Amino acid sequence: MDTMHLQIDGMSCNHCVSAVRTALDQLDGVSVDAVSVGSADLRYDATKTGRDAVVTAIADAGYTARAESRHS
Repeated sequence: MDTMHLQIDGMSCNHCVSAVRTALDQLDGVSVDAVSVGSADLRYDATKTGRDAVVTAIADAGYTARAESRHS
């Protein structure tokens, strides 16, 4: 599994945290470690879901994400 840290713009409250967590939880092969206002940490199976799909899911929820991934 690869890990990813996301910086997320546009989040300001617990509703935002919930919306981002829900968007990430719906992706195949993604395991969310933490979501807080402005960031998220997750693990993902790159054979099932890529970095672009993660960023797109967050964009679809109404936020802008910048991803930093590390291979484990």
